[in-house]
Amino acid sequence: MRQNIFNAGIAFLFSCFVFSCNESSFLEEKPLDFLSPENAYNTYADYETALTGLYAKVRANFYNSDFVFFQETDVAKNARDNNNFMGNLKDWLTPQQAGVADVWDREYKLINNANTIISRIEGSSLNAEQKSQVAAEAKFFRAFGYRTLVYIFGGVPLVLEENVSPKTDFTRNSKEEVLKAMYDDFLEATTVLPDIHTVVDGKISNLVAKHYLAETCISLGLYDDAIRLASEVIDNPNTGLMKVRFGSHKSEEGDVYWDLFRRKNQNRKTSGNTEALWVIQMEPDVEGGYLTSTSYRPYYLERFAAPVTYSCTDPEGKKAFLSSNGRSDANVGGRGVSNMSNTHWWLYEVWGDDFSNDMRNSKYNVVRDAYYDLPTSKYYGKSIIAPETKSKLLEEQSWRWYPWPTKITTPGEHPEALYADPALKTLKSTAGATYLDQYMLRLAETYLLRAEAFLMKGDKEKAANDINEVRNRAHTSEVVASEVTIDYILDERARELVYEEFRRITLGRLGKYVERVRKYNTLNGPRVEDYHELFPIPYSAIEANKDAVLEQNPGYKN
Repeated sequence: MRQNIFNAGIAFLFSCFVFSCNESSFLEEKPLDFLSPENAYNTYADYETALTGLYAKVRANFYNSDFVFFQETDVAKNARDNNNFMGNLKDWLTPQQAGVADVWDREYKLINNANTIISRIEGSSLNAEQKSQVAAEAKFFRAFGYRTLVYIFGGVPLVLEENVSPKTDFTRNSKEEVLKAMYDDFLEATTVLPDIHTVVDGKISNLVAKHYLAETCISLGLYDDAIRLASEVIDNPNTGLMKVRFGSHKSEEGDVYWDLFRRKNQNRKTSGNTEALWVIQMEPDVEGGYLTSTSYRPYYLERFAAPVTYSCTDPEGKKAFLSSNGRSDANVGGRGVSNMSNTHWWLYEVWGDDFSNDMRNSKYNVVRDAYYDLPTSKYYGKSIIAPETKSKLLEEQSWRWYPWPTKITTPGEHPEALYADPALKTLKSTAGATYLDQYMLRLAETYLLRAEAFLMKGDKEKAANDINEVRNRAHTSEVVASEVTIDYILDERARELVYEEFRRITLGRLGKYVERVRKYNTLNGPRVEDYHELFPIPYSAIEANKDAVLEQNPGYKN
């Protein structure tokens, strides 16, 4: 027995000696029973799955940015005028703020996932055409991640390779270097991605890439290129502003702008919406649909930006609303909790002389009154803001109700599981999400982007023409060329794209954040400092970068 064990031991040692010349192969780790970067990137199906992951990451980033990129701008502020949710920029916008680190981490995770795909394509079984398509799509998302970072933080570390081991010596690249890298990635995407009429709803096309490349060209001073690219989007036979009633509610009272934000109307294939360029997909209670009706889950724009109307009492201090959790009704505003409201400037001033005729400010698109809806109340059907029926509670706590844009909610169309009483449309406390597919990009923005490029080039006449394409759809007065400025374009974007464009990114891109907050935000205008033009670099990123200096933006203290 002992001899057999001894002989086996000798045989094992001999085998080690014989095969020692291939010890690198012997020591190589090859996962066999779980997915890893070493075995998950081979077939075209593998890469399609990985690209789907990038879409999922963008969707998660989008749905988790509802207040960081809207609130404390010129269009929106803390509804309660307190220090919560960015209510005091000096206290909130610091290197230690978790919300700041979240933006940084989310975008770099998107970038790193894209880099992993790009870096592993050559070692895959894909053919040449497949490699080109996958690389272009991944590069689009890499550039899209840097788009947020560069306009929010300024120059940031430019990482264009997969990180396969911990790295603690990042340094910041210049803003121009980041923009040039974005230019290269977006440019490749414009030449390889498919046409918009061939992609499924929710997927990016070459037109989406052209829009963002045009935007990047403006930042680089390449105005002729920006105009050409934006024109290719606008002139495409498969795109056009929606100018007549359409979609799931076209037979109801409303207007075409209202139609743009009704459920099921965002996607091109299902509604014929030729204005939609890129739509973030969401379907409640469907696997992969992101939202659920049985638990809290973003996109909570309704909850965050709609007023807590149902909490208002009548002039005698008595209950006057059907539900203490809100109703799926345009009068009440769903399950709002009054965290963020539009600024006074957006609500009353930005419309100018067109307050009464601008479609985007119609009664269908901005709710400017609410009515007590408890049938047993003596004030049933009466206005909650009329002097004779306004409650003392609302007088003292004006944040309980304020005007709000209807695009943030889905009146009458909350998922069934959220109704406490389906007949009355009263909601459960778990309501609050906005149950719409969301526009990441629609054609109206491309018109306003081209107007910006024309203005920068000095052609105010053509800039005015583009702005008027958008204004004519809204049945409002035309702007004349002499009135066109970058601030006018920003005003028009506010009217057309409120709570769609990430306003903080737009203002950061143009270097107008501090100026316009001081001018139009009554809460943080007096508090904003020059250095707030950019977010601080998160302290967590600086601290982890132990082998090099990751410089902080001026004005902030680590």
